[in-house]
Amino acid sequence: QVQLVESGGGLVQAGGSLRLSCAASGRTFSSYAMGWFRRAPGKDREFVSAISWSGGSTYYADSVKGRFTISRDNAKNTVYLQMNSLKPEDTAVYYCAASWTTAWATPTGEHEYVYWGQGTQVTVSS
Repeated sequence: QVQLVESGGGLVQAGGSLRLSCAASGRTFSSYAMGWFRRAPGKDREFVSAISWSGGSTYYADSVKGRFTISRDNAKNTVYLQMNSLKPEDTAVYYCAASWTTAWATPTGEHEYVYWGQGTQVTVSS
């Protein structure tokens, strides 16, 4: 069992930055690939980024590539999402999720994730 708690959301102006954190409970955190998803108002939840359990592989949605950076600290059981050059269209509830998968995998599908956090709101004003 893994419990996930996101933090770091808030209100920021376009062009600004935020860093989201996702703290995980459980001793097996380092065995899970971690992902970030988001749900904008009136839209389906979509994939944002993923990192392998080793941290050696990362993957990004085209919409955030070059602006967002995912990282993890297995000693702290935490995964991060650094978001720079934020745009109003980045406004959403952001969720972290854990996936039990192979060492270098960076899953992009919601069905590949077994544990989810409650989400943190990110609002980008124009």
